[in-house]
Amino acid sequence: MASKGRSKIYTFLWYAKEAEEAARFYASIFPDSRVDSVTPMLSETPSGPPGSVKVVDFTLLGQRFQAMTAGPHHEFNDAISIRVDCDDQAELDRYWDALLAGGGKPQACGWLIDRFGLRWQVTPAVLDEMMRDKDPARAKRVSDAMLTMIKLDIGTLEKAYRS
Repeated sequence: MASKGRSKIYTFLWYAKEAEEAARFYASIFPDSRVDSVTPMLSETPSGPPGSVKVVDFTLLGQRFQAMTAGPHHEFNDAISIRVDCDDQAELDRYWDALLAGGGKPQACGWLIDRFGLRWQVTPAVLDEMMRDKDPARAKRVSDAMLTMIKLDIGTLEKAYRS
């Protein structure tokens, strides 16, 4: 049965536990976000008895996601991340701090690991444009500056871009 108006392609996340808690956490951070449904699987599964596996449909910034709590399988790693482009430093700081809340870990170059183990990139929206500049020296100054940072600082990146 097809759902009209639903995304045909979207991100699916497998959590060993806490998919619903993670979805509620993410929805509390971003506008136009919500947990749409939590559906327990009523069948016996390799992950557990009926009702132990739950599928969580949620929306972040208007985009569909789906997650599942289904026991240990594979942990999240740096090969996949969710990127959030921010319009200004205040927005970047707000999302950075919120995603780190409760036990997240900052990484390098605007990356972090939230308390559920999911990787995020919290970046300035203008970063790609600056790094694609036709002047290779300008683009290199921006990437050199970015590579020295943990949380990205838009002012410092723009200064490197203009210098």
